[in-house]
Amino acid sequence: MEWARIKTADDQILTGVIADGKLHPRTSLGSDEVAGDPVALESSTMLSPCVPGKFIGLWNNFHAAAERNKLDIPEHPLFFLKPLSSLAGPGVTVTLPADIGRVIFEGELGVVIGRTCANTSVEEAEDAILGYTCVNDITALDILFEDPSFPQWTRAKGFDGFGVIGPVIQTDVDWRDLTVKVMVGGRERQSYPASDMIRNPAEIVSQLSADMTLEAGDVIACGTSIGARPIKAGMEVVVVIDGIGELPVTIAATDTD
Repeated sequence: MEWARIKTADDQILTGVIADGKLHPRTSLGSDEVAGDPVALESSTMLSPCVPGKFIGLWNNFHAAAERNKLDIPEHPLFFLKPLSSLAGPGVTVTLPADIGRVIFEGELGVVIGRTCANTSVEEAEDAILGYTCVNDITALDILFEDPSFPQWTRAKGFDGFGVIGPVIQTDVDWRDLTVKVMVGGRERQSYPASDMIRNPAEIVSQLSADMTLEAGDVIACGTSIGARPIKAGMEVVVVIDGIGELPVTIAATDTD
């Protein structure tokens, strides 16, 4: 099942399930309750498939990247929060602030929470996951380490448009079978198996739920592996996860004229 959120030709914003080229509206994310007639996707704009109360990103969650960067395996998930204002959906243009320095893409698998959970066991956490989506966790690398006394995770990852998710939330995939790819200008620049995760999605949800209550619609970006690269204005960057879809964005520069 594919969940999506759209903006219709008459500016309605609807959440629902995709089938037969249409969005079948539901009262809320994950609900079975119908909320109107189906709407053709071709006449609508795809938005981020949910609006998370919390947009959580993981760092150092892949064996290959930890080995290459000589990082120890963390005892607890290492995470940061991206502000809601960074949220963007498929097909948007992300404008880089002037003088931002190096900016990189990070193609990632996103976990979407389906119900409230707190202090949840791994077994319960598995059932709390609604599905999976694509994430581009765009990062201002120079800003992240600009001040040696304080890594600026929120600022570096929180600019408008730096948290791209979509195109859908897929409920019927096995994360172990997925490969995260990033295409830049039509060329493959990143490709790694989701199965290389240090902590799997259920373990991540369980451990994070001990730190904070997770709620329906919250998104957890599972972290990236090797291959993240700089991006510049004029580039088209597409995160591709077969079984979920393609998540394109166009990078633009700030107009300083």
